[in-house]
Amino acid sequence: MVSGKIFRTWSGIIWHKHNQPPPLFLVQGTTGSKWVRAMDRSRQSSTSHQVRPMLFKVGSVDVSLEPLEPTPPPFASIPFHRDPTFVDRGDILNQVDLICSEPAGRVALVGLGGVGKSQLAVEFAHRIAARSADSWLSNERNGKWLMILDSADNYDVLYSVSENTNDGRPLATYLPQSQNGSIILTTRKKDLAFRLTGAYPRIIEIGPMTQEEALMLLKNRLSSLSDVDVAAELVRVLDRIPLAISQAAAYIQMRTPRSSLTQYLAEFQKSEAKRVRLLSHDAGDLRRDLRQDGGASNAILTTWQVSFDHIRSERPSAADLLSLMSFFDRQGIPESLLRPSSDTKDATQAIGLEAVTESESDDSDGDTESGFEDDIATLRDYCLIMVSDAANTFEMHGLVQLSTRRWLEAQGLQEDFKEQYVLLMASSFPTGHYENWATCQTLFAHAEAAVEYQPIENNLKEKWAGLLHNGGWYAWLQGRYAVAERMLRKARRTREERLGKENAITLESISLFAMVLSDKGLYEDAEKLNMQVMDIRKMKLGADHPDTLTSMANLASTFWKQGRLKEAEKLEVQVVETLKMKLGTDHPHTLTSMANLASTYRKQGRWKEAEKLEVHVLETLKMKLGADHPDTLTSMANLASTYRKQGRWEEAEKLDMEVMKIRKMKLGKDHPDTLTSMANLASTFWKQGRLKEAEKLIVQAIEMSKKKLGEDHPNTLTSMANLASTFWKQGRWEEAVKLQVQVMEACKMKLGADHPYTLTYMANLASMLSN
Repeated sequence: MVSGKIFRTWSGIIWHKHNQPPPLFLVQGTTGSKWVRAMDRSRQSSTSHQVRPMLFKVGSVDVSLEPLEPTPPPFASIPFHRDPTFVDRGDILNQVDLICSEPAGRVALVGLGGVGKSQLAVEFAHRIAARSADSWLSNERNGKWLMILDSADNYDVLYSVSENTNDGRPLATYLPQSQNGSIILTTRKKDLAFRLTGAYPRIIEIGPMTQEEALMLLKNRLSSLSDVDVAAELVRVLDRIPLAISQAAAYIQMRTPRSSLTQYLAEFQKSEAKRVRLLSHDAGDLRRDLRQDGGASNAILTTWQVSFDHIRSERPSAADLLSLMSFFDRQGIPESLLRPSSDTKDATQAIGLEAVTESESDDSDGDTESGFEDDIATLRDYCLIMVSDAANTFEMHGLVQLSTRRWLEAQGLQEDFKEQYVLLMASSFPTGHYENWATCQTLFAHAEAAVEYQPIENNLKEKWAGLLHNGGWYAWLQGRYAVAERMLRKARRTREERLGKENAITLESISLFAMVLSDKGLYEDAEKLNMQVMDIRKMKLGADHPDTLTSMANLASTFWKQGRLKEAEKLEVQVVETLKMKLGTDHPHTLTSMANLASTYRKQGRWKEAEKLEVHVLETLKMKLGADHPDTLTSMANLASTYRKQGRWEEAEKLDMEVMKIRKMKLGKDHPDTLTSMANLASTFWKQGRLKEAEKLIVQAIEMSKKKLGEDHPNTLTSMANLASTFWKQGRWEEAVKLQVQVMEACKMKLGADHPYTLTYMANLASMLSN
């Protein structure tokens, strides 16, 4: 028996904004016009909230109750205008149409706030309205209807039972399952979407746009793109999220002509504080303003923080896990570092924090494993994290991480989780030794992210500096000199401030920093630091201490690169003799010093002496370290260079080929050592008169060296000089002279007019011009 106040309504599309409980819901009979009005209990505290009524068809009412009324005309109630800048996103709306065409079809659009779920639903509603104006919600004689539930994010609204209803049924049970009707819902929660649709195939996950879609949206919002490359970079740093792109476009338009794409991007990339300011800007959007709920802010950071608050109230341990994950690099977040362990527990308790997956856990059995999996499931349900194909790492959107950190800052918790992250990474990231490279490679992006997270607590600053030191060490060995310099500069400065300039740990960072500067071609700066470290160690440790000898070897290496071979030789002979006595002939440190001395002999034209040392070093390293160890490969390359100087082309080629192949595989095609191998092999080809093969390799090496090391790096200039010589050999005189002039001028600027390299290039140019 139906009872209550009688309402009249219409047939059509009904849009309901479901983030807050509706003040009433209406139940319509198929042959009459009697309605039930029921109040949700949560309405008692928010009676002023205005929400459109939601109309449901629930079955049949006795036709004898009152005469049949005329069929009402079709009607569409879509409270949002059609977006003229809408970008069609592939096959998504076709999937929606296909599912809605099924009897009693239900489809859920699931994703983060701001990824465009509601925009897709609005566009679909307008397309249906234009296509089928006579298929609105009415009795079955009038055809099909479509209902849209927007932002259905709250379980309580849909599934709690109001004390004021007669039958004690939750709101969700009134959603009709009629053969001639379909329901579309948008939600941030995947588990809620499954409960409402009943099948995962009916859930369509809405992620960020493709690069092409994102550029099209930006173009539509700005009318035109002045610089496509800048636009492409901007949508990339905005994670291709529609709301963030629209927000940026609105900001630029409001400030034109004093703002542009280029200026916005430059400002965005300056610092995290700048990014927060830009992404907190709310320019207003009529359609989002009409939605009247806290989750529909036009500022992307505010939009997501509503979800964070929900998670904090539902499952605090999941909010803690999200907070910690926000400090990692966005990709490849290792599960192994997130799970609580004795090491991480000790580290976190040192600053008064419990392991994130144990804090306030609501698992009655205290099962940590289950608690962690439940936390992950919660974050995935909110579409805040993604699982990799390998299933043991996670990914996040960079803007979600930024928003999370901003949320923590507002709660006064950012420093706690930042310190927890630094401790976790400092205890996990190993030294740069070769045997640790696999671990370093997995964790390096996360160590690099920590550059921006200097702790306030003094004791933690030392941990942070140690992390940056190890990270810079690995980056240097991988040929990533700019990154290594940045990390080691901060490590050095922090250790100098905390421990003093003469502390042994501080000297390690200064020494490593000097080696990076040397490999960047900044020889004078490197020499100054190496000299400083050597003098302090001599005074504190003695002239024959291993650390002092390492400093002497490093200084000799800088002299060698400057062409100061006599000074380099003097230091190297002293180091070799002392290490032989202290550590033995076959010790790795001794072998490295012997290899350095052999390179000096080769530069001086003392090829037999060089060959003798290099053969010994190579055979010993093969036995001790293996044929593919980086040190072994360096020795092999050195011996090949000596063979080349002696005119033993075939022996040199064989070794060069082997070294290049292994380095490409082990280090990568663009590693500086690999590029050196390519240049060496090209030189061997050149000596054999195989000029086409030499040119091909040299051109490849130059292009990669310019990107990796810079156009004026000594290695790049050497390859360019070799290419000029190849052009000359081929009779391409003008190209050869032009390139040789370019190399000579750059070398003068970089190394000075009296550097041996500069003098060699000047002699080569003079020879070309005279001939």
